[in-house]
Amino acid sequence: MPSRPKTDPSQRYSRQVRFRPLGQEGQERLSESTVLLVGVGALGTWLASILVRAGLGRIFLVDRDVVELNNLQRQLLYTEADVGNPKAIVASQQLARINSAVESVGLAEDFSPRVFSDLGAEPDLILDGTDNFPTRYLINDLAMRAGIPWIYGGAVGAKGSAMVVLPGTTPCLRCLLPEPPTTGESETCETVGVLAPAVTSVTAFQATEALKILSGNTESVCKGILTIDVWTQEHELRMANAGPAAHCSTCRGESFPALEQDWLSSTSLCGREAVQVLPRASSRIDLNKLAENLRDVAADINQTDHLLRFTAESCRFSVFPNGRALLFGTDDPGRAQVLFDRYVGA
Repeated sequence: MPSRPKTDPSQRYSRQVRFRPLGQEGQERLSESTVLLVGVGALGTWLASILVRAGLGRIFLVDRDVVELNNLQRQLLYTEADVGNPKAIVASQQLARINSAVESVGLAEDFSPRVFSDLGAEPDLILDGTDNFPTRYLINDLAMRAGIPWIYGGAVGAKGSAMVVLPGTTPCLRCLLPEPPTTGESETCETVGVLAPAVTSVTAFQATEALKILSGNTESVCKGILTIDVWTQEHELRMANAGPAAHCSTCRGESFPALEQDWLSSTSLCGREAVQVLPRASSRIDLNKLAENLRDVAADINQTDHLLRFTAESCRFSVFPNGRALLFGTDDPGRAQVLFDRYVGA
C-alpha cells in the first residue's frame, strides 16, 4: 500500500497564505479552529471540501441521511459506489483522503441538542448545510445561547440565499422569521428541482465568510442577506448592516424555543417520500441479531458496518446502530412508526 504524501503546511497552503488579508497568522488561527457542519448534502459537501482543503483543525459532520443516486448531480463528495451508505461517514472518509492533517468526525445522526452537547468541544463556527427549517431554528437557538457565530444557507431551483449570524451584532434567524414557514409553503428540491450552480454560488459565500471568521477577520464579515438567481443573474444584498430586531427575545437571551421541543419523534423528510423514526429510548441495536430475526420476514437484507438495509411491506428501511431508522416509500409518520415497531422494535 503506497504511503501518504507528507503534509507540509508551508507548501500546501502557500497560495492561500499569500492572500494578505488572511496571511500566515490567519492560517494558524484556521488550523486551530473547530467547525460544526450540520447537513452533508449539496451545500455541506461543498463547504466541507473547501474548508478541509483550506486547512482548518477539525470538522464535525452531522447528517441523518444516506446517499441516493439523485444526490450525485450536486453533492460533491459522493460516487455511485456510495449509494445507500451514511453521508456523514462517507464524507468524513473522503475528507480524510483529501487532507489527512484535518480531523474529520462523521456522525450519522439526526442533529439534536444531545448531539451538540456530546461533541466534547464547543465549535468556533456552525455551518448550515440542511434542507429544513426546524433544524435551522435549532442551530440558531443553540448558537445564540452559546454565543457562537453561524452561517445560514439554502438553495432551490436556480435561487439561493445565505446570511451570517453574529450573536449580538447581526439579526438572527428569529429576527427575520419568528416562526418557521408553514409546511408546504416553501419550495423544495423535490418540487422545483435544484441546479448545482445555485448550490456552489451559496457555498462560495458561506465558505468565504467562514474563512473570515475562523482566521480572525470578523470585521470583514458581510452583514446582510445575500439572495441570488443564477439563471437570471440577479444578485442582491438585503438588510445590509442591520442589527438584532428589537422584538427578538432570542437575541435578548430570554427565549430559545427550539431547545424546549421534544426531538425524539417521527418526521417526514423534506420533499421526499421518506420518514425518519427515532427510538423512544436511548439504546444500541445489535444489527447482526436484527438481520437474523428479519431473515424470514424481510427482503433485500444488506448489512454494513454502519447500517442495516432491508425491504418490508413496500418500504425500504435503513437502520442505524443507535436505533434510528429511515423508511423510504411512505411520507406518513404514523405508518412509519407502526412499521418501525413491527420490524425493528427499538
